[in-house]
Amino acid sequence: MQHLARREHTRAELQQKLQAHVQEGDDLQSVLDELEKRNWLSDARAATQLVDAKRSRFGSQRIAQELRQRGVDDDLIAEALPDLKALDLETAREVWQRKFGKAPQEAKEKARQMRFLQSRGFSTDVILKVLKSAGTSLLDEE
Repeated sequence: MQHLARREHTRAELQQKLQAHVQEGDDLQSVLDELEKRNWLSDARAATQLVDAKRSRFGSQRIAQELRQRGVDDDLIAEALPDLKALDLETAREVWQRKFGKAPQEAKEKARQMRFLQSRGFSTDVILKVLKSAGTSLLDEE
């Protein structure tokens, strides 16, 4: 219960955390089933919480990857992706503005900015739109 009191967990996360405390004869699956039945454990709520926490700093690709790592079902991820992808360009501009704030003046700096945005989970087409709107003349060098 302490784990669930701190934040939402997916079933897979909670199972992994509790596995170390399971003793012979304990039935972890039935405990997890009971938590889900009482609506104390929900993959959907955990996914929503993660998306809300990460959406202002990361792109849809990175958030989807984190959801998969936490054991969220592909159907739940597919439900969240259209909303996230719709916000990718706006989020990428905000992240870029906070980190860099000015267009790259040389190819090395452009590559650095692109790598940074890629590491945050933004697609190449979104990154190019951000840099183009920033007024970089280096986009033609690709």
